[in-house]
Amino acid sequence: MYKPGGTIRETLKDIQHNRYVLPAIQREFVWQPPQIAQLFDSLMQDYPIGTFLFWNVESTNSDKFKFYGFVRDYHQKNNPHCPDLGVITNQNLIAVLDGQQRLTALNIGLRGSMALKLPRKYWSNPDAFPEQFLYLDLLAESDFEHEEFRYRFKFLNPQKAVDSDTEIWFKVPDILAIDDPYEVFSWITEKHPGLDAEKAKKANKTLSLLHKKITEQGLINYYEEKSQDIEKVLNIFIRMNSGGTVLSYSDLLLSIAVAQWSELDARQEIHKLVDELNNIRNGFNFSKDFVLKAGLMLADISSVGFKVKNFNHENMAKLESLWSKIRQSLTLTVQLVADFGLNGSTLRADSSILPIAYYIYQKGYTDHHSKHCLNAEERKQIKNWLFRSLLKSSGIWGSGLDTLLTALRTAIKDSQENGFPLESLTQTMRQRGKSLTFEDEEIEELATLKYGDKRVFLLLSLLYPFVDLRNQFHIDHIFPKSKFTLPKLKNNQGLNDEQVEQWQILCNQLPNLQLLDGQENIEKQAILPMTWLENKHRTEEGDLDVTSIKHYCSQHDLGTIPVELKDFRQFYEARYQALKTKITNLINVT
Repeated sequence: MYKPGGTIRETLKDIQHNRYVLPAIQREFVWQPPQIAQLFDSLMQDYPIGTFLFWNVESTNSDKFKFYGFVRDYHQKNNPHCPDLGVITNQNLIAVLDGQQRLTALNIGLRGSMALKLPRKYWSNPDAFPEQFLYLDLLAESDFEHEEFRYRFKFLNPQKAVDSDTEIWFKVPDILAIDDPYEVFSWITEKHPGLDAEKAKKANKTLSLLHKKITEQGLINYYEEKSQDIEKVLNIFIRMNSGGTVLSYSDLLLSIAVAQWSELDARQEIHKLVDELNNIRNGFNFSKDFVLKAGLMLADISSVGFKVKNFNHENMAKLESLWSKIRQSLTLTVQLVADFGLNGSTLRADSSILPIAYYIYQKGYTDHHSKHCLNAEERKQIKNWLFRSLLKSSGIWGSGLDTLLTALRTAIKDSQENGFPLESLTQTMRQRGKSLTFEDEEIEELATLKYGDKRVFLLLSLLYPFVDLRNQFHIDHIFPKSKFTLPKLKNNQGLNDEQVEQWQILCNQLPNLQLLDGQENIEKQAILPMTWLENKHRTEEGDLDVTSIKHYCSQHDLGTIPVELKDFRQFYEARYQALKTKITNLINVT
C-alpha cells in the first residue's frame, strides 16, 4: 500500500528512537561521501529520491527476527557496522526493506559524521581517520569538483571548514536545530554581520531551501508491507533489490540464522570467521557466501544451495550446535591450502576447498594446525586433487556448483578408501562432466602457460613439490626478462623483427619460469642463469660445486643451461619437451 510520508526530520527522529529499524537481510552501509553529497544535491534540486519500502512488523513478532539500527557516526575502522539492537519484545516496528542506503546517508549527513582512512597512512595510526561532517557552501553557484551538482555539499573536518570571501560553510546537522524559517536569516546575520547584501541574499536563499527540504516538505514516500510471512518478505526484498534476478542470498539468509540462533550471534560469528580466514598467512579473499555455504555443506544440510527452505529452524539449530567444529575445520583447511602456497591471488575458486573441509570435518581432526593432524600421504593426495581441479581451463567450479558439491559430499561420506578419497571424488566428478583427465590440447596449453596466469603457480608447485611454499616465493624468469628488450635482441643477438617478437613471447612462457625463494630471486636480479648458478653453488673453499649445479638443474628440469643468451631457443625447446612429458605423467595419473 502506497503512503505519503513525513518530513526528513520526522523520519530521523523515528530512526533515533529505533522505530525505524533494519532487518538483518540488509547489507552494511556502503555509500561513499560523493554519493551522500549527490543525494542532498538531488533534494535541493527537487529531483526524486525514490520511494521507500517499509515492512510493518507487529509487536507479537518483533522478537522473532533480528534487527539492527542505522549507522550514524561512521568510522571505517572502529564503527563500520550497523548497531545490534538486541532482542526487541512487544514493540511495533517499521523495518526498512528498500531505502537503507538513502536513509543512512540522511542520518549521517544530518545527525552524524564520517571517518574514512586517509591515503598513505597506516590503519594503526589514530590520525588516519579524521572525523568529518557534512557541510554546505552557502555561496557556491555550483560544485566545481562535481559539475553535475548545483549545490556544493562536502564532508570536511571542522578545522578545514573555514569561511572566506567566496565560501560560507554551513554545518548541515545544525539545520535540525533551526525550528523557525525566520531563524535562517538571523543565523546568517549573526554569523556574518559584515556580509554584503548580494552574498547575504544568496546565502539566505540556499539555507532557507535546505531548511524547507529537511523540516517542511514531506519527502519520505513509501510502500508498506504488512505480511508477517518471512518468505514473502524475503521474496519482496529480492525483487526490489534485483529486478527479479537472483540475488546473492548470503545477507538475506544470514538474517534467518541470526534470528534463530539462540546462544551465538550468527552475524558476528560469520563476520569474525571471514576475517580470521582472510588473515591466514599471505591472505585470502573469502566472503560470507563462502562461510555460509561451508556451513550448509559441513552440517550435512540436504543441499548446499542458498534456498530459504535450507534455513529453517531445525537446520539453523543444527548449524549453531555444530558451529565450533565447523569453524575449526574451515580454519584447518585454509591453513592447509596456505601451506600449499595458495593465497587470495592464486586460489582460483574458493568453493574448491569445501570438499577438503568436509573431509577434515568428517575425520574429526581437532589439532590447532593442519600439519599436525594430516599425514604426508593425505596432504599429497589433497594437493594433487585440488590443484588438478584448479588447473582445468574449462572451469570445474563454475556452473552446477551446488549439485557438484552435494555429490562430492556424498562421495566423501560413503567412501571406503583409506585416507583422502581421491578416486571416489575423481569418479564422481567424471560422471558429472567434470573430468580431471587432461587431453593433449590441454597439456599443450599448460606447457606454454604465460607469466601472470594464476595456473602458473599451481602447475609449478605440482611439478616441483620440494619448494617450500610456506616462505615468500616468486615466479622467476630463468633467463631474465630484461634481456629480451628490442635493442638487446636486435643489436646483440642479431634477430630480425619476427624473431624478436617470438623470443619475447617465449620468454614469458612456462619453460622459462621457475619457483624461487623471494630473497634468492631478489639476489638473482637480471643475471643469466648459468652465471647465477655458478655464483650460488660454491664449496667452502670457494671452488665451483659442479655436482650441486647438476643436482639443481636436474631437480628443476633445466637440462643443460647455455652460458649465453644466443642459445636460449634451444634451452626453451628442450625444457618445453621435458615439462610436457612431466605434466602428462603427473596430472593424468589415475
